[in-house]
Amino acid sequence: MTTVLTPAAPAPPSAPPGRIRRIGRRVASPWTYAALIAILAGSAFPVYWSFVVSSQTTEAVGSVPPVLVPGGHLFENIARVFDQTDFALALGNSLIVAGTITVSVVLFSTLAGFAFAKMRFRGRTALLLVVVATQAIPTELGVVPLYMMMADFGWAGELQAVIVPGLVTAFGVFFMRQYFERALPLELLEAGRMDGCGSLRLFWHVALPAARPAAAVLGLFTFMQAWNDFFWPLVVLVPENPTVQTALSTLASGYTTDYTLVLTAATIGTVPVLLVFLLFGRQIVGGIMQGALKG
Repeated sequence: MTTVLTPAAPAPPSAPPGRIRRIGRRVASPWTYAALIAILAGSAFPVYWSFVVSSQTTEAVGSVPPVLVPGGHLFENIARVFDQTDFALALGNSLIVAGTITVSVVLFSTLAGFAFAKMRFRGRTALLLVVVATQAIPTELGVVPLYMMMADFGWAGELQAVIVPGLVTAFGVFFMRQYFERALPLELLEAGRMDGCGSLRLFWHVALPAARPAAAVLGLFTFMQAWNDFFWPLVVLVPENPTVQTALSTLASGYTTDYTLVLTAATIGTVPVLLVFLLFGRQIVGGIMQGALKG
């Protein structure tokens, strides 16, 4: 019996020291961190500068070199803001408007997005196209007829005139529809129907919990947009019933502008948005990251 010896396969070449490849993760370079720090500093500096100016006197605003350290006049300037204008009413009105619009947009957009994504009905595609096409219409184009409608309803000067036109948005419907299309499998809905769930129970017990991250993102964007809206409240509201943005315009109007007073009011008006982000930040960041991973 003859034994045939086969040559052993050559061993794979080993990687030279210092050139070990990392599998599945890339290490960011120091330039990446430097760029991120620069972007963060550039984004946070206007907020910090507003806080610095709001804690200084009026003379410190135009000083050279500029003052970069907070002073001790913050509470004095806050008291001046509430003395000069009814800023407490403006804060309350903005909270009512932004809160109501946010809850309504999230609820109706989630309902409509679920229907467009997972339900079959006649004219679904055409209706979705009409909803998306409304985003191409400039807002300013509908100001005059919208104001005439509010005047006919007797809402001119009232908060209803600001709230009702923003109760649902085309962007919110399209955003939630796209999320449901990817995040909610049909098998899960079929299992719910086999258990005897109707459409509303499926939405409440299956779709709504699955949409929580996207709803948090949409809620933050909607709250910020409603809180910062200036043009439409300026048109339809009266100075005696202001929101935060119209109150800021009142403080800035006049022969001379007290920038310390204006930036103090702007700093106060920024606090609710920061609180909303701190309260719902985990859901918001989770929704953005989940959408990025799915994309």
